[in-house]
Amino acid sequence: MNARLPLRDPNAPVGAIARASAESPDLKVSFEFFPPKNQKMEDKLWASIEKLAPLSPDFVSVTYGAGGSTRERTHRTVARMVKETDFDPAAHLTCVDATREEIDQVARDYWDAGVRHIVALRGDPSDGIGETYRPHPGGYAYANDLTEGLKKIADFEVSVSAYPEQHPESSNWSVEIDNLKRKIDAGATRAITQFFFSPDIFWRFQDRVLDAGIDIPIVPGLMLQPNFKGLARMSKMCGVAVPDWYAGLFDGLDDDPVTRDMLTATLAAELTAELRDRGVDHFHLYTLNRAEIASSVGRILGLHNRRKAELAA
Repeated sequence: MNARLPLRDPNAPVGAIARASAESPDLKVSFEFFPPKNQKMEDKLWASIEKLAPLSPDFVSVTYGAGGSTRERTHRTVARMVKETDFDPAAHLTCVDATREEIDQVARDYWDAGVRHIVALRGDPSDGIGETYRPHPGGYAYANDLTEGLKKIADFEVSVSAYPEQHPESSNWSVEIDNLKRKIDAGATRAITQFFFSPDIFWRFQDRVLDAGIDIPIVPGLMLQPNFKGLARMSKMCGVAVPDWYAGLFDGLDDDPVTRDMLTATLAAELTAELRDRGVDHFHLYTLNRAEIASSVGRILGLHNRRKAELAA
């Protein structure tokens, strides 16, 4: 005779994603944008910002092209964020193709505009990813040098990068972790990771970080790229392993953007939930200036309820 199974409370969350949403009042999210190249892209960016505002991000970052190729657009974007939104903008700044004096002036301009948070990066070689990086004569050579310089200019909050699968130019894990430690010793207070697809990759990296005595927050970065061909190219350049199962899910979907968007949001939320189950409480979403997928991830995680609570308080 079959025993009757107990009924579940219909209001109880089902699955890891729902549990992460229900049990994460302290969950934080941040977003990365890139500066728009034209008016149409600028309109799209600000529509995305408006759509994502209800998720109450901890901060939003705006990228910076090599050699200052987007310098004015980045500055204009973050300055407008300071004036017109409740966001805490973080401006990216790199070492590539600029003297210390030029970079210092950019940093001072950010400070004067009300920006208090910088994402300090070495930056990709000016000849392109995969080419040899050469420090600019008279410039900041690496991100730790840039971080140290920024802290001398003003009391910036400085975030830096971290690589759970090693930076493509690192020869081994000792070199990788030593580089991260130098950035922290220079004054960085947060590290944002390169994107990855398996929680185990993050846990193994976290173990290495803890073994090295590093105790600043390591914020996992999640890539929201629904175009799998573009994602595969990006992953190859960055040394990120794409699992076969992930690639298989997108097989045959080249002409089905709706399903690709849905899969991207669901897989990102699932990865976030698995990390959340073991205590991670901050996630950085690489939005590619597309609000729909980031908004879906935030809603799945229950972040839309936070703004409701804030408004009701």
